[in-house]
Amino acid sequence: MKKEFSAFDITEAHFQYIEEKDKEVGAYLSLAKDEALRQAEKADIAVAKNEPVDLLAGVPLAIKDNILIENQPATAASKILENYKAAYDATVIAKLKSAGSVFLGKTNLDEFAMGSSTENSAYKITKNPHDLERVPGGSSGGSAAAVSANMAVAALGSDTGGSIRQPASFCGVVGLKPTYGAVSRHGLIAMASSLDQIGPITKTVEDAAILFKAIAGRDQFDSTSVEAKYSDDLLNPKLEDIRKLRIGLPSEYFVAGVDPMVIKGVEEAIESLKSLGVQFKEITLPHTQYALSCYYIIMPAEVSSNLARFDGIRYGTREHGKEAKNLLELYKKNKSHGFGAETKRRVILGTFVLSSGYYDAYYSQAQKVRRLIKNDFDAAFKEVDVILTPVAPTPAFKIGEKTSDPLAMYLSDIFTIPVNMAGLPAISIPVRNSMTEHRTSNLPIGFQLIGKPWREADILGIGQYYEKLIETDRNK
Repeated sequence: MKKEFSAFDITEAHFQYIEEKDKEVGAYLSLAKDEALRQAEKADIAVAKNEPVDLLAGVPLAIKDNILIENQPATAASKILENYKAAYDATVIAKLKSAGSVFLGKTNLDEFAMGSSTENSAYKITKNPHDLERVPGGSSGGSAAAVSANMAVAALGSDTGGSIRQPASFCGVVGLKPTYGAVSRHGLIAMASSLDQIGPITKTVEDAAILFKAIAGRDQFDSTSVEAKYSDDLLNPKLEDIRKLRIGLPSEYFVAGVDPMVIKGVEEAIESLKSLGVQFKEITLPHTQYALSCYYIIMPAEVSSNLARFDGIRYGTREHGKEAKNLLELYKKNKSHGFGAETKRRVILGTFVLSSGYYDAYYSQAQKVRRLIKNDFDAAFKEVDVILTPVAPTPAFKIGEKTSDPLAMYLSDIFTIPVNMAGLPAISIPVRNSMTEHRTSNLPIGFQLIGKPWREADILGIGQYYEKLIETDRNK
């Protein structure tokens, strides 16, 4: 350890840069400067005393504002929680505090993580650092923008249908959605509980592996979490092991309608991986075409149940219910003023598909098709070890371009949703090579690697060697 600079200096420099840069990007909803500097100073003291410190000690992180940090705001970008402060730490936060990490502040998102563009926040629209007229993606757009704009070393987001991977692709950073159950959801404000997962957004795949390893593990407060055994191959993959992996290319993901720039970028990534000696095989995932439809039945149903608690009594503000004459009127006033349009749309849709007479026709059928989607992946993974696809059908679109057409917005997650339906790990990695840098557009393109359950090591390993390969090519 050279000790050329301190964690305190790094943290202070980040706040100075945030003050300058975030005026135009709008990544953060709140900052915690005093507490962050105290955390940084604590890391510096440990280093000065030559105490053993974690890799993440003193590292400045941004946290999506639906993940709880004790005594800090937790708005989920909703007016109904505008005055709420968390009473406890999420399990992932407790783990990172133990590692000595520094939390710069809470980042913007689509309200209650419902959206693909971070335009649905009740507070502000976050902009893409690569083009301020475009969206950063969503719902973890604030976290992706903060990392992309160098306003945090790394960040945490949550992924329900692509909410880490799609903004990572749009902003040119790395986003990992872990296997369902690999990371505790305790302290994550729930959207759709059978789909939600917390994961890292970072500048490199290696950083994603470091952060993932720190937050993974079973938690007594989350009965769906599992103690998977992640060995050192997360951080130190062997090239001979990577070369043994076979990558599948599903025909359903390379279809007409995908932006040619996306296809070109993904093809470039495939050619780079072929030069590593990795083998490819064409595969099929026939029920992929139904994933989006099923998702927009199952997810709103769970949203409807999870958001019932935000009634202005147990959670949220009662400001708009002061004049209410009865309990029903109180609920109506609080929820009408507290929830935004997209949140209301999904709550209403979810309540409908769970209602008497419609449950079997919609929700029950969607769950059956969800099993078929999972079966497709199971069959494919008998032939291949990893699946490679685009992350999104287009690069980042312009602010306001899709807000009037919810279906067009929903389609931006068409390549990421099947992964959540099947509970698989997946990572978005920016296409990085000389050809990409000389495109007419400077918009980032990401490719997606999907792994077998609990095999984050495979997709992280391929990603790390891909980045090493690109770095080698650049240095020639």
